[in-house]
Amino acid sequence: MGAWRGGGTRLVLLGAPGVGKGTQAAEITKRVGLAHISTGDLLRAAIRDGSPLGRRVAAIVERGELVPDDLVGEVMAGRLSRPDAAGGFLLDGFPRTVAQADLLDRILAERGQALDRVIGIEVPEPEIFDRLTGRRSCARCGAVYHVRYGRPRVEGVCDRCGG
Repeated sequence: MGAWRGGGTRLVLLGAPGVGKGTQAAEITKRVGLAHISTGDLLRAAIRDGSPLGRRVAAIVERGELVPDDLVGEVMAGRLSRPDAAGGFLLDGFPRTVAQADLLDRILAERGQALDRVIGIEVPEPEIFDRLTGRRSCARCGAVYHVRYGRPRVEGVCDRCGG
């Protein structure tokens, strides 16, 4: 991974929910020095910000619908334009569909960029089931824990926000 350090490396992690994309993304970005960009985190931040875009996303999420590709793309394009992403990034949770992959290609092409690597993670279904059914998250900040593999330091208290 040393060859990837710096230089604007652009990576995508693909895999089903529960395969460990977020866990692996956090480790890779820490070791290699890339911006970790999670679609879920971006959408939650947009909602918290209360911007016009965030209010549109919030209304869709409140109805229990998936956020349309054009809105996800708008949020992603904004995030990819931030200075830290110029030094390289790892996308976690985007793209999820062929349409989103095409959208990402267009966003990057507008910047004269392309992806360097797409990394697929595969885990047997029984393990995914175990990971997902044991997953817990903080209601206040969204930090994710697992009942067996990643408990908070103090039971019932979020390590990140104390919630």
